[in-house]
Amino acid sequence: MSESFDFIVVGKGMMGAAAARHLALSGARVALVGPDEPIDRASHSGVFSSHYDNARITRTIDGDPVWARLARRSIERYREIERESNIPFYHEVGCLMAGPAPGSSYDYIERVERARDALGVEAPLLDGDRLSRRFPWFRFPVGTAGIHERFGAGYVNPRALVAAQVVCAEWAGARIVREEVRSISQTAGGVVVTTLNGDRLAAPRAIVAAGGFSLSDTLLPRPIDLTVKARTVFFAEVAEGDLHDFEGMPSLIGAAPEQEKSYYLLPPVVYADGKSYIKIGGDPTDRILDDEPAIRHWFRGPGGAVAAEHLRGLLCEVMPDFQPVSTHFSPCVTAFTRHGLPYIGFAEGDRIAVVTGGNGQAAKSSDEIGRLGAVLVLNGRIDEPEYDADFAVAFR
Repeated sequence: MSESFDFIVVGKGMMGAAAARHLALSGARVALVGPDEPIDRASHSGVFSSHYDNARITRTIDGDPVWARLARRSIERYREIERESNIPFYHEVGCLMAGPAPGSSYDYIERVERARDALGVEAPLLDGDRLSRRFPWFRFPVGTAGIHERFGAGYVNPRALVAAQVVCAEWAGARIVREEVRSISQTAGGVVVTTLNGDRLAAPRAIVAAGGFSLSDTLLPRPIDLTVKARTVFFAEVAEGDLHDFEGMPSLIGAAPEQEKSYYLLPPVVYADGKSYIKIGGDPTDRILDDEPAIRHWFRGPGGAVAAEHLRGLLCEVMPDFQPVSTHFSPCVTAFTRHGLPYIGFAEGDRIAVVTGGNGQAAKSSDEIGRLGAVLVLNGRIDEPEYDADFAVAFR
């Protein structure tokens, strides 16, 4: 089978689905290509996506003004996407950013305060007894302060967010191809995308939004400078009868000068098995996945047992009174770019664009990143001077 489109988006994750929606809304004929989540992760031999999860922190405040703008513009469209798709994914429970109080040698809270003030966000600084009284679920070290962003923050369900984007894209006319891509090649007329079952899709331009799998040597004409790190996330089950005790609990970012003491934590969230889990992440060390086979192997495995035990310890420290019914852990990956911003640029010439590199911040900002990718392939460039940023792709 062979079909022609105006644009092809490879990668049905958070950035790719957003790009496809924005392209379809522009009136373009779009194909969004990517497999659904595998039923059995361990036996699956194909690609994976990092959006196979039910909770990622969202917030506006960020020390980097570019990431703050990406987040704010995305958050402003959350409710619109929910209404259009009839799929809820945004939970405005607030976000607490905690770290050593102002005046310490680690200036995280001061940087958050500056970002808050620059954005004009309502987010009070709390410390000491005020912090303990406001957030009784947590126990922080002496000398900790926190900034609480109550509105426009909380968490998104990335599985549901992608589902909502796909529904909106399809309703706007996009063709959804639920298959893995074997190769992308350039021709005199544009780009040909070939799927594993032999289908060929043609278009003048394509976007590769394959997350860590953008390292694949079959997708791009030359390798990009992308560092993919293995991550482990830890889940602690909350007893159904205890859920009322956690009402009002926000998402939490615990910042420290040492990587092994830093973490993020989500309030109880219902997962596919019907159980509610508190999720915590924050690997104490980095493990680099050098190529696509290594990424596939990591996703098929259980995650890192050492990292999981470390996360268990952090959870016990910050929530010492919480007794989980059960615990388990899972693998994930995070892709980092050379300049710390997402790559939104052409890989070579003006046929194949790359949209990848979440740097641990893409979930909350994915709709705006996808929109910028759509702008790039529609116009051949991104003319958004308010960003004052270079999203260009770096190569190895």
